[in-house]
Amino acid sequence: MILEVRGLTKYYGAVKGVDAISFDLERGEVLTLLGPSGCGKSTTLRLVAGLEEPDAGEIRIGGKVVASQNFFLAADKRNVGLVFQSYAIWPHMTVEENVAYPLQVRKRFAADENAKRVAAILEWVSLGALAKRPATQLSGGQQQRVALARALVYEPDLLLLDEPLSNLDAQLRAQMRVEISKLQKRLGISILFVTHDQVEAMALSQRIAVMNAGKIEQLGTPQDIYERPASHFVQNFVGSTVTISGSVINEAGEKFIQLADRRRLRLGQDGLPADGTKVKVAFRAHCISLEPGREPGVNELLAEVKAISYMGDRHEYLLRAADAEFSVEAPRIPAGEGESLLIRIDPTAVKVWPA
Repeated sequence: MILEVRGLTKYYGAVKGVDAISFDLERGEVLTLLGPSGCGKSTTLRLVAGLEEPDAGEIRIGGKVVASQNFFLAADKRNVGLVFQSYAIWPHMTVEENVAYPLQVRKRFAADENAKRVAAILEWVSLGALAKRPATQLSGGQQQRVALARALVYEPDLLLLDEPLSNLDAQLRAQMRVEISKLQKRLGISILFVTHDQVEAMALSQRIAVMNAGKIEQLGTPQDIYERPASHFVQNFVGSTVTISGSVINEAGEKFIQLADRRRLRLGQDGLPADGTKVKVAFRAHCISLEPGREPGVNELLAEVKAISYMGDRHEYLLRAADAEFSVEAPRIPAGEGESLLIRIDPTAVKVWPA
């Protein structure tokens, strides 16, 4: 185990930025802290890095305590690499000088060994040919790779990445996701990754911790998080989700979900709460099918088309049904704004949560 976090807590005034969270990170694993702005994910990373001191809890790196109730090891004494959202590349230095700087500060190796390490890591991140280039002449993607190389050159026990791709355009972000994944597998480095981008989390992680209001709502594999969400927050945050309010009704011994427009969903009896309970019905947008409007049947809704956006190989439909508005992507369907589309819902794909 490279990282062990137990009961980690951080206050900002009376507010808990991080609320007694616990998790482990295996050697060679990528674990992502995923969540919206203000959920505590970056604070958690800063606590692990030693940039902030916890108010309670314990952190172990490589089996050694680096923070606890009575002990705090400074950031420069922890053998961790850190890459921020802003890469903090020094503009007055060349690429190789930027990467060599942490080795010079630590003074762990002789000068010739430093040069060998810098040359090797620059080749690993495909920057060997740019070693002498001034930092001011680098593209965004090249700066990101310099920051990665600088964080890896002294062989840290743990690499911490805080939103490292957020400043890149969409195409470059996709490219750098692949490059980071390849580099991680080649070096076998352990990574704690922080992002609000679910695509990044799914693509890079062995496990994901979804955070909300300072707590971990669910910790599991990407497949667990997506297919077996532990809460409505997790389901709604990860993936495109449609949520409709309703209540449970019981007629002749059979339970239904009564929606706002008097339509009903028949979902089976297992796990439904008591008659009259207010609930949220949630399902993935890709688990429904759209058809031209007609009289709806069982587990079907009639939706008004509020807007249509052209997306190239598909269209995005803004729909309103059962007092809810939501977007669904689908091939072009012969229906215009103000007209109706039929939504057919797969009952096995529906999750029912407390309202």
